Amino acid sequence: MSAKAGTRTSADRLARLLNLVPYLLARPGIEIAEAAGDLGVTERQLREDLELLWVCGLPGYGPGDLIDMAFDGDRVTITYDAGIDRPLRLTPDEALALVVALRMLAETPGVANREAVERALAKIEDAGGDLVAAPVEVRLPGDARRVEQLRAAVEGGRALRITYYTWARDETTERVIDPLRMLMSDSRAYVEAWCRRAEAVRLFRADRIDAVTELDEPAMVPPQARPQDLSEGVFRPSPDLPLITLRIGRGERWITEYYPCERVESDGEQWVVWLRVTDLGWARRFVLGLGSEVTVLAPAELAEQVRDSAVAALEAYATPVLPGADPAAAVPRQ
Repeated sequence: MSAKAGTRTSADRLARLLNLVPYLLARPGIEIAEAAGDLGVTERQLREDLELLWVCGLPGYGPGDLIDMAFDGDRVTITYDAGIDRPLRLTPDEALALVVALRMLAETPGVANREAVERALAKIEDAGGDLVAAPVEVRLPGDARRVEQLRAAVEGGRALRITYYTWARDETTERVIDPLRMLMSDSRAYVEAWCRRAEAVRLFRADRIDAVTELDEPAMVPPQARPQDLSEGVFRPSPDLPLITLRIGRGERWITEYYPCERVESDGEQWVVWLRVTDLGWARRFVLGLGSEVTVLAPAELAEQVRDSAVAALEAYATPVLPGADPAAAVPRQ
C-alpha cells in the first residue's frame, strides 16, 4: 500500500481536515470520487473525514455552530463553514494555549514536518510578543533524554545497540537495530526499526529500552523493510493469536475500553469478554495483576497457569525467612 493511498497518521489527517473545508467551499457540488483523487485519499477515507466534520465547529457545538454540508447523490457541498473562512484572531489565553500545544508537538517523536511546526510556533510567538513569551518548558512524559537520543539516531541514520525489556515474555535482551522512524501511539514514544536479531521490523517502546548505544556504522535497513500501518493502534488482534475468555465484575469493565475485545456479553452483574492476546504468558501476568472480580473461563491452560502462580505466591508468604537468609530465595521461580 502506498503512502498516498492509505497513510492514516494523526498528523496526516489533521492536515487533510484543515484543507478539506476550504477545498470544498471552492468546489460546491464536487463528486466525492473526484475530491478523493485530488486529495490523495480513498473514497472511504474521504467519507470518514466528512463524517468527522459533522461534529466540528464553534464552542457551543449546537446545530448552528457546527460545520454543515449537503449531499446530492455522490456530490457534496459545504452549506455552513462555521467561520473557518474568517481571519483568525486569538485572545491572549488562546495564543498562549496554542503556543504550549505547538511546543508539545515540536517535542513529539514522529511529527511529519517538525520544521513547519517550529515555523508556526515562531510566527505566533512573534505576533503575541510578551503575552506568549512565558518561560514554559514543555516535555513529554517519560524519559525525555532517551527519546531525544533515539530521535537523533533516526535523524542521523545510525545503527543502535539496545538493551530491551519485553513485557509480553518478561525477558530482557540485547539487540542491534536499524531505526526507521520515531512515532507516538497512546501517549507513548516508540522507535520503529529493523531488528537484526528478529530479522524483521519491530516496534520498541522508549520507556522499555534500558540502555542504548549509538554505533559507528550507518543504519542498514534492507529493501524489504516497510513501516507498519498503525492507524488502528500498536496491537492489532488477528485470528492466529490466542483467544482468552474472562468473566469480569463491575470494577474491571475498563478492560473493554482499554483492550480490543472480540465479544462482550452481559451475565447479570458480570460481563463475559473474549479478547486476543500476544501469548498466554502475557495473559497470565495480565490476569494476576487484576482484582478478585476476574475469572478465567478459557482456555483451561491459562486458568491452570493463573491458579499455579497464585498458589506459589501464597506458599511464598507462608514460608518463613531465617535471619541472614536471602528473602528472594524463598520465592518460587515462575
